[in-house]
Amino acid sequence: MNRGLDISQIVSVLKSVLGKGNASIHLHEPKFAGKEWIYVKDCLDTGWVSSAGKYVEEFEEKLAHYTGVKHAVAAVNGTAALHICLMLVGIKQGDEVLLPALTFVATANAVYYCGATPHFIDSDFQSLGINPDKLHDYLEEIAFIRNGFCYNRLTLRPIKAVIAMHTFGHPVDLDQLLAVCQKYNLELIEDAAESLGSYYKKKHTGSYGRLSALSFNGNKIITTGGGGAILTNDSSLAKLAKHLTTTAKLTHPWAFVHDQVGYNYRLPNINAALGCAQLEQIENFIKNKRALAEKYQRAFAKIDGITFFEEPGYAQSNYWLNVLLLDKDYSELRDTLIASTHEQGILTRPSWTLMNKLPMFQSCPHMDLSAAESLEQRIINIPSSAVLGEDVW
Repeated sequence: MNRGLDISQIVSVLKSVLGKGNASIHLHEPKFAGKEWIYVKDCLDTGWVSSAGKYVEEFEEKLAHYTGVKHAVAAVNGTAALHICLMLVGIKQGDEVLLPALTFVATANAVYYCGATPHFIDSDFQSLGINPDKLHDYLEEIAFIRNGFCYNRLTLRPIKAVIAMHTFGHPVDLDQLLAVCQKYNLELIEDAAESLGSYYKKKHTGSYGRLSALSFNGNKIITTGGGGAILTNDSSLAKLAKHLTTTAKLTHPWAFVHDQVGYNYRLPNINAALGCAQLEQIENFIKNKRALAEKYQRAFAKIDGITFFEEPGYAQSNYWLNVLLLDKDYSELRDTLIASTHEQGILTRPSWTLMNKLPMFQSCPHMDLSAAESLEQRIINIPSSAVLGEDVW
């Protein structure tokens, strides 16, 4: 018989998994156990700390190799990388871009930077990302094709692209989403900010869209302090991405000539040096994080009222941020549970506020968001640092 939600029991289970002592346990912390000091010191010793230096190119090459794409272009952060991705597929003022309502604000902000309108889509309970089936049915209702382009019959604006955001590191069902994109002539861009080390059907995320964006913020799988990257298999787009992110400056020994509006989105060499050292350890980070996720799964398997969210069957996730999902009957207890964990020094958090609820995006179009609204009220992120999984295996 279901006994309901016992908050004290949930806190106790978290403590048992985390082995909590007296120190607070943060949501996600970086670990520096490789050659970070050596590479960063090399930058300091040689003076190559800014926008040029060997580590930027080395980091790009290592990223491309790890993710299985032809090209990686480093950028100052993930938002900048996503902004350039959108520009390179031709997103401009007056366009609409489809993206999940349940996402970090950077996804919508990047669309707005282009002068385009975010158009918010519902989530899939299986992946926490865009629901391809529901998107297909929605486009059947509100979209039409004219001269090879998709238009919103309600706003008469062109719908140009879909951003697939891999929520908390769990891959979207990309095959189904690509089928929708093909039917409606939409570009697919992957917001893979959270999914470095995640695989969809044994192929790395970020390699399905025409362009994809990564993030290396301090709380990501690997960190460069701040940083991001653009992934693509299109050599011409990679070249243009590099040009645009380096202020569109033409190569010359001394002259400053810029052939279009560019962006100072370069990743400094000292940050790339940190990234090189981190990327050398990523397999161990992922192993530890998956071990931690498995321990959470076992611990919460028989707890009433709450479920540990597991990767979709088609995917191998990095479990960037682990998720506890409250049963619908107990969604109103989310904040009470979060407050209880904080009192015990276990720093949990809710999901993001849905994008359509934020004041700057309230007038943007959106479909029925019943699944996203349900998830928003029931998701609790719990500590997920790689170091927490070290003693599991």
